[in-house]
Amino acid sequence: MQIIKLDATQSTNTYLKDLSFKRELDDFTVVTTKNQTSGRGQLNAKWESEPGKNLAFSILKKNLDIPIQRVFLVSVCVSLAIIESLKDFEIPDLSIKWPNDILSGNYKIGGILIENIITGSKIKRSIIGFGLNVNQKSFKSAPHASSLNAITGTDFDLDEIFYSLIELLHQNMIKPFQLMESELYAQYHAHLFKKGQMSTFKIHDDEQIIGTIEKVSIDGKLVVKLVNGDFQEFGLKEIQLLY
Repeated sequence: MQIIKLDATQSTNTYLKDLSFKRELDDFTVVTTKNQTSGRGQLNAKWESEPGKNLAFSILKKNLDIPIQRVFLVSVCVSLAIIESLKDFEIPDLSIKWPNDILSGNYKIGGILIENIITGSKIKRSIIGFGLNVNQKSFKSAPHASSLNAITGTDFDLDEIFYSLIELLHQNMIKPFQLMESELYAQYHAHLFKKGQMSTFKIHDDEQIIGTIEKVSIDGKLVVKLVNGDFQEFGLKEIQLLY
């Protein structure tokens, strides 16, 4: 495992992706910084982060050989490793908000961004990015955001959390997790935010619907049971949970 530490960068995902195109990198090469100036989330959402207060890192995972239809399994594996690591720091009420947020209670503390390199019908390698709010105390433009410090009142050592996260991610991703799909999805659903609870969602053209989250499908779609008893699947850009 090679770890590249940067004083600052616009995006660890972009830096690692560009570096991987320039030269051959080892499996599980990690790029990390405590000052990510243009972090982004799913669908290019901007990530608000104060320099020196939070963690941002990206991992190159090679030799995946996962069918495109099973792409969400990478996110499942990554999410569970992060939850497991944060439990060691006694962060309360942890959950995964589909598709890529890590929550404590109702507050977002971290976000995952995975970019895949596809050859034929298989995902051969992924760049796995994660941003974690650690010691930042306020989030003016993100009312649903918080940090480990704001939630627990504790000042955390960034390096200690970083190495814990990296170690558990490495342990989980060197396993043949493609063969553990059912087990991993069961664990994922046990941590899925608002699963089984009546919730309001916004869909196309600001239309609102009411239903309950039943599960996430094998191909990564959110399955919602509507009030009339019908089940409907939604992709990334098709639905937003209001909470």
